[in-house]
Amino acid sequence: MRTKWWAIALMVLCTAFTSTAALLNKKGAVNLELSLRGTIFNFYLIGGLCLLALATIILIIALRGGSVSVLFPIIATSYIWVTLISYYFLNEHISMLKGAGIASIFFGVILINVVGKGDA
Repeated sequence: MRTKWWAIALMVLCTAFTSTAALLNKKGAVNLELSLRGTIFNFYLIGGLCLLALATIILIIALRGGSVSVLFPIIATSYIWVTLISYYFLNEHISMLKGAGIASIFFGVILINVVGKGDA
């Protein structure tokens, strides 16, 4: 199956949602109170879970538009976005090794998608 452009766009949107969800879940974990009331009113946690649910729906729709071997590696870019979001919003350090890992993920996903364009 030839992968459609909209399926790739949906996968990128899916990674944006899962990466944002990771940030919200981290903030929610910091404020987590292990009680029903504490969980229900933890808006960071609830927001993160809602984004993960929405990302799952988007993922399912995207998979209808192309090869799983082309689309699913795009999920790996979530590691890139989470690292960048953590740097900007949580003041986490990006080492040279992390930078090299980000570059390898980025170029690996591009390579898979360029090769995947030839799929019938």
